[in-house]
Amino acid sequence: MTRRACLAALTAVALAVAPCASARPAAHAAAALSQTTTPEAAGFDAGRLKRLDDYMAGVVAEGRVPGMTTMLVRHGKVVEFKTYGKKSLGGAPMTKDSIFRIYSMSKPLTGVAMMILFEEGKWRLDDPVTRYVPEFKTLKVMVKADADGKITEVEDMKRPPTMREIMSHTAGFGYGLGDKHPVDKLYREKQVLGSTGLKQMIDRTATIPLMYQPGTDWSYSSAVDIQGYIVEKLTGMTLGQFLESRVFKPLKMNDTAFWVPPQKASRLAAVYVFDKDLGRIVEPKTLFGGDMPTYLAPPAMESGGGGLVSTTTDYARFCQMVLNGGVLDGVRILSRGAIELMDTNVIARDVLVKSNGTTGIRFNEAVGFGLDFQVDNDPRRAGSLEGKNTMSWGGAAGTWFWIDPTNDMFFVGMIQRLGGSGGDDLGTMARTLTYQALLHPEK
Repeated sequence: MTRRACLAALTAVALAVAPCASARPAAHAAAALSQTTTPEAAGFDAGRLKRLDDYMAGVVAEGRVPGMTTMLVRHGKVVEFKTYGKKSLGGAPMTKDSIFRIYSMSKPLTGVAMMILFEEGKWRLDDPVTRYVPEFKTLKVMVKADADGKITEVEDMKRPPTMREIMSHTAGFGYGLGDKHPVDKLYREKQVLGSTGLKQMIDRTATIPLMYQPGTDWSYSSAVDIQGYIVEKLTGMTLGQFLESRVFKPLKMNDTAFWVPPQKASRLAAVYVFDKDLGRIVEPKTLFGGDMPTYLAPPAMESGGGGLVSTTTDYARFCQMVLNGGVLDGVRILSRGAIELMDTNVIARDVLVKSNGTTGIRFNEAVGFGLDFQVDNDPRRAGSLEGKNTMSWGGAAGTWFWIDPTNDMFFVGMIQRLGGSGGDDLGTMARTLTYQALLHPEK
């Protein structure tokens, strides 16, 4: 199984690297995404790029998803913005302003909120998390569990997790997206993700042991929800209020939020899951052990790790800001240095080279994890065609994106099927079929 296919499998139950290249493209003078260009002008071969379009159209035609959108942007200009199929089975056609549950693609947005506060001197990377979340001072670490998955032995933390570790999933927290690991079992039993607010989420998390001693391994976790709580503590605002005032509104991400108001409800694409018994996709009734959220009312808990909805264009504006080094249309969100910090692997070398049996993902000297982004430092060694220091992640309903500073381009793909599209991982296929068409990257 490829690394990205492993990531897709992980998100289904959900869901030494060098610093990033210092020479990022300058911010584009024209209004971002307001201009289009031809594939040839952007360095692509139009005939070869059609392979990408044909493949995505085929995924819809096969009934793997009812519809999707894809956007490819280079040098601040839209090369392709495609819609395929419908927003729901038997429903209206997919539109460019359709709204999607982006699940774990919320994480980089919460990470940017954290970095805004980092730049304001509110926290430091090597601060202990307990400085901001004292409820974690008495956390234990799992040592053993019995055959039934019940934890039988714990030990004290050797030290508290650091802020760097909660932003790179190396702190040891569980998640509860699956129930194979004893710690994840407890996350489900205690309904951590079903909390009625971020404070209750913190209190429930504080009763569950860590998977391992902080900084010694990597496991996909609820750490970004913990980041959301820290944002609230440091600002006195709700996470949604802070994101709206400091990220969404400045970037004109007008349809990105934790819920969809009535006047936009018709634009929300339906979400599906594959039913093995029926042999087709159906609308799910549950999600990660709880009831399926409707997203048509404010949530009980604003999940910075997976609670946002967005559109392709909104998320594209976020990607362009990152690609520009923290600025979009003259509005600066972060400094270039902060973006480069997020795009630098922070996983310790001894963690990089060991296999993580809890996730199915292996990081190494070619692929690491920065601050709320995966970072590909050496794509060729990783078996991929993208440029160095590409930043990426995906969501539980199959959405994906990547941001490639080397080639000054990004890609956003939106579907709504839990666990991905079935068959090939769309994020991997989209990368291959996009870059095989980039014959003149010098343009």
